[in-house]
Amino acid sequence: MSQATFTTALTIGELEASYPLYCKALRILIREEKTIKQIQRSVCWHRLEMLYHCLPRQYKDPNQLYLHLKREICA
Repeated sequence: MSQATFTTALTIGELEASYPLYCKALRILIREEKTIKQIQRSVCWHRLEMLYHCLPRQYKDPNQLYLHLKREICA
């Protein structure tokens, strides 16, 4: 599988506005039973990482978010 490519740079505001969409995409990938390695190559994972690194007090680490959603979905 190829690496995700990005054609335009997003601002923090644009990333924040799309946060619910990235969480939804992550939830879908988990439901589709993708491996963590496959998920870590996704665009949503990279965007969640960018948000966490820029605003760590406001956004969870994508690894923590993954574990939380995985428990929620598998329960």
